[in-house]
Amino acid sequence: MIANVLMGSADGGGNPMGTLFMLGAFFAILYFLLIRPQRQQQKAHQELIASLKKGDEITTVGGIVGRIVHLLDDRVTIKTANDTRLEVERSKIARRIESSGQS
Repeated sequence: MIANVLMGSADGGGNPMGTLFMLGAFFAILYFLLIRPQRQQQKAHQELIASLKKGDEITTVGGIVGRIVHLLDDRVTIKTANDTRLEVERSKIARRIESSGQS
């Protein structure tokens, strides 16, 4: 009897507004904790990919570090060692390495 009072009616005739509020709160928490930060991260990555230029030093998702020597719409050619050149997809570039003013 006390459990029915605390948990609501035993016959299932609870308040639908309470249920809708709970679902709304759940989706709001999900949005602000998971969806929104992921979208911001995707937007920042797209801006990075769009702003790449020849001579930028980058790191790929696989950990390869190199300098961009040629750009295409979907691919980038990077120079990694003395004469080693690799062609990678633009989307696989993880970040741009900021130079400290040294060449």
